[in-house]
Amino acid sequence: MSSRTVAYWVTTGLFSAGIAFSGFATATHQPGMVAAYQHLGYPLYFMTILGVAKLLGAATLLAPGLPRLKEWAYAGFAINLGSAFLSHLAMGDAANQAVMPLVFLAMALASWALRPASRTLAPVLGATSEPSLGAPAHAAA
Repeated sequence: MSSRTVAYWVTTGLFSAGIAFSGFATATHQPGMVAAYQHLGYPLYFMTILGVAKLLGAATLLAPGLPRLKEWAYAGFAINLGSAFLSHLAMGDAANQAVMPLVFLAMALASWALRPASRTLAPVLGATSEPSLGAPAHAAA
């Protein structure tokens, strides 16, 4: 097994375990998580939605196959963790609280960047490197 593959599984495993733990605590409305969500001004029903999404996303990253779903999971985690960072900043929280989501975001980005080819989307056939905005300019005459 290559060092890149080992690094992928270490970052993905640590990230998925942390997110799954957070997802479980969030979905089951553990007292510490309830206090955190109330402090940030989020409604408590959002905890169930986000907790279940975290659990499903972590399972998706660890499951074989599902490359498109993995891309959506990584995107969802990036939005979630970036929003958590900004929410803590907006509430004037201490740096250690605000930075923690960025630590998890860095792990998610490392996992995404290190993923093996079997866990990435295949290029779309017929795709070009230049975006198409409709008909070519010379055809508009």
